[in-house]
Amino acid sequence: MADDKTPPSEMIRVPTALIAAVRQLSKLHREGHTIALQQGLEELISKFDSNIDIDVAPSSKSILQLEKKLESKLDVMTKKLELIERSISSNRYNSQPKQRRQANPYQLSPVELLALPTENLAPRLGLTPSSLATEKENKSNKEFISWTRNRDPRGIGWEWNAKDKLYHPIK
Repeated sequence: MADDKTPPSEMIRVPTALIAAVRQLSKLHREGHTIALQQGLEELISKFDSNIDIDVAPSSKSILQLEKKLESKLDVMTKKLELIERSISSNRYNSQPKQRRQANPYQLSPVELLALPTENLAPRLGLTPSSLATEKENKSNKEFISWTRNRDPRGIGWEWNAKDKLYHPIK
């Protein structure tokens, strides 16, 4: 139905003490950092005491206490927003990983390839076993290694060993 559309932005009134924070939140939202923003807000809102019973007259003691409490919370919120903004600008929340300066200590070492029979190497090179055998016989050893290197998905050259009748990877 037509109700599935996102409603247009609305103008809202905000207490003067919150204007700077709301502007900062709005800026982060416009920049597309909504998820990080929501996480920060949820964390902040969870710290507010929702069970306060207050007198809403502007000069009341409760309102003055609430304003003080809000100002301190606003300071905390501003600091958290600054941290979020710094994290965003340093690409911490960016979906594209940045290049790391040092190796990940938990990263596995590359798998070393073992020698392969014709039946396993041919599909790797996009060939049938008979076409691989034909190429091996029609090329010199050096040409065959170069030719297989150009066809291999990882750019590895392969050399035939007549003793064990397997193709061995050449780095």
